Amino acid sequence: MRISMVAILFSALMCEAQEMEKMPKPIVEIEENVYTYEPADNGADPMWCLGNTCIVRVDDSVFASGLETLKQFKRLNNVRWLLFKRETAGWKLQQADEKYRTREPCPLGCFPGGPLFLSVNPAILTDSNAEGGSPARPEVLEFSVRDPKAPYKAILPQWNDKPAFREHSYRTFSVDGPNREFILFQNIGTDHSEWAFRDCEGRWFAGQLPWKKREDTSIAPYHSKRARANYPCVVLKNREVHFCGASAYNKWDRVNTMELAGRKWGNRWRRLRYVWTPDITKQKFSDWIEIANTQKHGGWLFAEDLWLDPEGVAHLLWVEQPIHWKLRKEHFPDIKRTWALKYAQIREGKILLRKTLVETGEGISHEALGGTGGARFHVTPDHRLFLLYYVFGKDEKGKAVSENRLMEIFRNGETGQAVRVPMKHPMSQFFTATPRGGSAPSMMIDLLGVRAGAKNTISYARVKLE
Repeated sequence: MRISMVAILFSALMCEAQEMEKMPKPIVEIEENVYTYEPADNGADPMWCLGNTCIVRVDDSVFASGLETLKQFKRLNNVRWLLFKRETAGWKLQQADEKYRTREPCPLGCFPGGPLFLSVNPAILTDSNAEGGSPARPEVLEFSVRDPKAPYKAILPQWNDKPAFREHSYRTFSVDGPNREFILFQNIGTDHSEWAFRDCEGRWFAGQLPWKKREDTSIAPYHSKRARANYPCVVLKNREVHFCGASAYNKWDRVNTMELAGRKWGNRWRRLRYVWTPDITKQKFSDWIEIANTQKHGGWLFAEDLWLDPEGVAHLLWVEQPIHWKLRKEHFPDIKRTWALKYAQIREGKILLRKTLVETGEGISHEALGGTGGARFHVTPDHRLFLLYYVFGKDEKGKAVSENRLMEIFRNGETGQAVRVPMKHPMSQFFTATPRGGSAPSMMIDLLGVRAGAKNTISYARVKLE
């Protein structure tokens, strides 16, 4: 019996060692700045479209979209899009919008071999010097990969009706690269999101995604009757669409008045919701499924990433952040402040697995996890799934910590050991060249984002897995 137990233990240790041997080593090849910007003070910085991506890889070419503030205009429509390409000598501007103004960053997508696509939302202004809010016209701009400086083609999505789009688009752009198809979601107020899907033959399909009705509207954000699922991560693959976003709620289990609710006490994204359809051209979206909530402790959550594997399992990643420190200190001293990266697997609308991948904070460690945009999946060509995330704070010896880490997530939901990505300038917020934007799975991780502690600068890093 003893020999048997020893053999089992030895076998388990060997398996673990073999898994550790398979963990690729992250090699940081490039760290550089892409561009600097002046804050637009319009509520949307260059990382504001975090459910999307602003960087794509097409073979050996990497492209990024950015924003430039137009100083002569005030909020809201006071920026224009920029398109960059990384060349041998670094990042070079290819084109900038010479005609329109907008409010928000512009998501980027691609097909294998090209072309590039840029989701834009130009303001429709009768007076070129007009300021403030305005109607807008969603477009998808098509660029050549071989010659990104060449004139682009403007594609107008075909909607069912004539939606009254505004500069606050909360839009999401997702690309199925292998099938050469894409979908655009764009919000209409707090009622629903319009969607428009273009297939590989250029045909359009359109519809609406209504938000879930609120059970209690007494102190709902913006007095809304439905709960928007904002900043969603969306996957389009073989015409399946998977959509996961966060809904704002002022109330939680121990707060039901505005005195202790609302934005003055921090973010209020308290419910994570998911819908899907097996064929966007034929079937409606499912009923809303609640993946998680922070109703018990008054914190907040945010969708970080989404991947659909070859077996049809949707892998969801979200971050849960703690109650506002001042609210806890003054009113709820018994609530612990913790940070967590959480994960779920869903197949055909059924939750298969739900677990915590990483947790820090009081009673656990002195470290904290990055908030919105501080974690992403990375998928390799052999369909291995990795988690890339940002950690800051102090270690057990009191030494300052600020680093990106990489960890494998296995098919059963178990995880490998996290390793530090040896970046000189860790990124606290970042986009990646993701399959959700049309980029192919790769042994190269391309990051576009904000370096920890840096201001008004968007940077790039290239990490090779070997």
